[in-house]
Amino acid sequence: HLLESGGGSVQAGGSLRLSCATSGLTIRRYCMGWFRQAPGKEREGVATITSGGVTNYKDSVKGPFTISIDNAKNTLYLQMNSLNPDDTAMYYCAADSRYFLRCPLVPGSYNFWGQGTQVTVSS
Repeated sequence: HLLESGGGSVQAGGSLRLSCATSGLTIRRYCMGWFRQAPGKEREGVATITSGGVTNYKDSVKGPFTISIDNAKNTLYLQMNSLNPDDTAMYYCAADSRYFLRCPLVPGSYNFWGQGTQVTVSS
C-alpha cells in the first residue's frame, strides 16, 4: 500500500513537501515515482527514482522539485519549491518492481498506486 500526505494550498512561490509511506513492499526493490493529474488533463509523470538513487524529472520541474527516498523508513518524498498555479493537481505516488536502471515517467508503467494528495497553488 502507498499512502500520500503533505498536500495543501499554498500561494505561488511557496513550497510543499509530499510524503509517500509504503507498507507491504520493500521500497529499495522498486522504482518509485510521483505523478500528477490536473482536472481535465491526463495523468503525467513528475519525478521518479530508482532504488540506487537515479532520478528522472519532467523537464518543467527540474530544479524546483526534488525526489528522494528514505530506505530505512520505506518512504518516498517530493520537495516542491517555487510552486506556481500550473502545479495544481492531485499528486500520486506509484511503484513498480520491473525497472532498475532508470524509472520511466510514463504512468502506465506502474502497477501500484496511492490514493493521491491534493496540491493547490493560488496566484
